[in-house]
Amino acid sequence: MREVILCKYGEIVLKGLNKSYFESTMVSAVKRRMAGLGNCDIHYGQSVLYIEPLDDDFAFEEALRRVKCVFGIVNVIRAASCEKNLEAILATAKEYLPDYLRGAKSFKVTGKRADKRFPMTSPEISAQVGGAILSVMPKIDVDLYNPEKLVHVEIRENAAFLHADDSRGAGGIPSGTSGRALLLLSGGIDSPVAGYMVAKRGAVIEALHFESFPYTSERAKEKVLELARLVTEYTGKMNVHVISLTKIQEELKKSINEEYFTLLLRRSMMRLAERVAKKHHCEALVTGESLGQVASQTMQALGVTDSVVDMPVFRPCIGMDKEEIITIARMINTFETSILPYEDCCTVFTPKHPKTRPALDKVIAEEKKLDMAALEDEAFAAIEDIVIKTY
Repeated sequence: MREVILCKYGEIVLKGLNKSYFESTMVSAVKRRMAGLGNCDIHYGQSVLYIEPLDDDFAFEEALRRVKCVFGIVNVIRAASCEKNLEAILATAKEYLPDYLRGAKSFKVTGKRADKRFPMTSPEISAQVGGAILSVMPKIDVDLYNPEKLVHVEIRENAAFLHADDSRGAGGIPSGTSGRALLLLSGGIDSPVAGYMVAKRGAVIEALHFESFPYTSERAKEKVLELARLVTEYTGKMNVHVISLTKIQEELKKSINEEYFTLLLRRSMMRLAERVAKKHHCEALVTGESLGQVASQTMQALGVTDSVVDMPVFRPCIGMDKEEIITIARMINTFETSILPYEDCCTVFTPKHPKTRPALDKVIAEEKKLDMAALEDEAFAAIEDIVIKTY
């Protein structure tokens, strides 16, 4: 008997002739995450990826944690592997499964015979394994309709696998299979969630952060870099680009009608974001905006800011309320960092009464009071590039 990790695919199985591309991309991501954990064999077949330790020093628990963050995998299973014969299967059931069933009042065994050459049917396998468990745990009951624990027996091409434990994987499709996108990453709750959600659909994520030193502190920047690091638990790597908006904000504050400040700042941010995206071969922008959440996120305001760019703008949080966004933030472990009380560039010089239903012609007229192109050229020239790499 050996303990192994089984990784079950999600929608990759539906990719038809392109399945091998998605599969190999996902396997490469798994191999990168297993580096440094010890010797193991990684292979796949029948829409399952196998991680088999080759020595006792393999960091099994850390491997489980890491592989749960690989996009494309929907279930991660800790299982016992044994030879494909009834004697080995029953011996493994008696040795391995009691630890998982201890304390439970009832169980049920389900069998899956992926290798149809195996001489027993799935119900016959289930019955035999159930009997083996009862022989060493006579106080537990069998409940075929509402069991407290499920035991699985899988007869696959090269071995038999027994388990009573599985965890949700990250789901989605492998990172790198859907192009590149640039995330506008603030220090708030929403944008890391937006980046995670687009990465889950296969995009490689780069990030752009706007700072306003000295109005925002070095700690605020460090907070954003920590958020990027937390997201790279799923993406593996992220290039973070940092642009200072200080001069643009100061000039807007001096020269334009206060109620247009946020709109004109957002338009400038979008133009700069598009320049960064094109430089780094990104095909879309990603923001954490949710419709109606703040004054700059009304339909009219979003239309005014989007009008300055020619590439798609993805807003995966657009129809979500704050509680839904927070639920995902907690799941991906960014929430506690996001709520640290450090400044954000968007809170600098915030107007008391921002325009919520702006007319585009009036916004453009206000914008012409400044040479925005020159200000943006200066900001873009001073961009800082930081590489965040987890795996």
